[in-house]
Amino acid sequence: MTVTESVSPPAASSLGTQAARNLATTTKSVPQMQGISPRWLLKLLPWVEAKGGAYRVNRRLTYTVGDGRLSFTSTGARVQVVPQELRELPALRAFPDDEVLGELARRFEQREVEAGEPIFTAGAPRDQVVLLAHGKVAKSGVSEYGETTSLGVVSDGDHFGEELLTGQDGQWAFSARAVTPVTVLVLSAPALASLRDRSPELAAHLDDVASLAGKPQNKHGEAEIAMAAGHTGEPELPGTFVDYELAPREYELQVAQTILRVHSRVADLYNNPMNQTEQQLRLTIEALRERQEHELINNRDFGLLYNADLKQRIHTHSGPPTPDDMDDLISRRRKTRLILAHPQAIAAFGRECTKRSVYPDVTEVAGTRAMTWRGVPLLPCDKIPITESGTSSILAMRLGEDDQGVIGLHQTGLPDEYQPGLSVRFMGINEQAIIGYLVSTYFSAAVLVPDALGILEHVELGH
Repeated sequence: MTVTESVSPPAASSLGTQAARNLATTTKSVPQMQGISPRWLLKLLPWVEAKGGAYRVNRRLTYTVGDGRLSFTSTGARVQVVPQELRELPALRAFPDDEVLGELARRFEQREVEAGEPIFTAGAPRDQVVLLAHGKVAKSGVSEYGETTSLGVVSDGDHFGEELLTGQDGQWAFSARAVTPVTVLVLSAPALASLRDRSPELAAHLDDVASLAGKPQNKHGEAEIAMAAGHTGEPELPGTFVDYELAPREYELQVAQTILRVHSRVADLYNNPMNQTEQQLRLTIEALRERQEHELINNRDFGLLYNADLKQRIHTHSGPPTPDDMDDLISRRRKTRLILAHPQAIAAFGRECTKRSVYPDVTEVAGTRAMTWRGVPLLPCDKIPITESGTSSILAMRLGEDDQGVIGLHQTGLPDEYQPGLSVRFMGINEQAIIGYLVSTYFSAAVLVPDALGILEHVELGH
């Protein structure tokens, strides 16, 4: 039998670390926050003073009375256009009679088109209005050399052949082919003519729109400025003036606010080595700035995703964002200064570049190295949403008032201003000895001309 003797630890010859910490101040960090992002939009957006709390965007008068997307309802496999949504067609934008629109909506016939099949072909008679309810459609034409050319991709809510409403007979100038299974609603010329005969109001309205379409305008739909050039002798020069929109849009400053509450005991006693109130305020402002950028992207009134002109919204050719898609996006405007995308969209673009052995350049933006495409910085923004189907959007924009671009709106010089455009106002101390501070920031964004902002939509991230 072996007897094990216990060995006592040697006596300590110096002060232990546990005891020493009782007399030492622990080195500590300031409070950390995982929700802080780079907020590139707030950093790079040119900010303009809106002293009156609003900013009016004056533009030249345009004759474009509507160019929107339509909404649809479905019951089982049956799809119908929402009657009031027919006002998104240019010719019906100002038509007031909902009952007639309902009758017009019922005259659209539903058709299913398989992937790869044509919806209509170039040169065929343009004898129908086609509404794209669901799916993706590729537009193509024929070049002067007889080769097929791509004219872009459209999807849910788009439409073709609205010229039929105003009596503009002719032929299809391009072909439309289903990329995916597609559901379309079709209004034939006889069905439209029958309703015009039954509704004098509709016929008169469409005739008025047809006469408006005959007024001179430039390629952007703006009222033409008459002038003469290349003449000789002494011909009579045309007189002209620059017409403006009669009801220009005004962007009112929006507000993001919160109330910060700090107990007076905490503010009085626990301020060494860090001021508790300052740290609480710092993190509150960080969260407020994050919400500010989210609103600038997603707000349905002034957010960039909802204020891009529909002619500036394009779709990918094959699903993921390819170099060709990015070229199409930035070629639609001059001086594209910034591309914003969700980090996963940037990763998807990088994969497509790698497949093609294309390696985008890298540049330094505000001390950070970032990928560029054609010299335009491609910066991450996690506020751009990702849909349940795994698609997102990529924004490209021109910036600044001088370049008729996208601008941010704010107002400085606020009472109790803590940062430019952000105020912290003392609200008093309640019966529970809790100090209150009202933290407010006022902001908005404006797109000065339609081509200042473009969106590449339905970008597949997991392709």
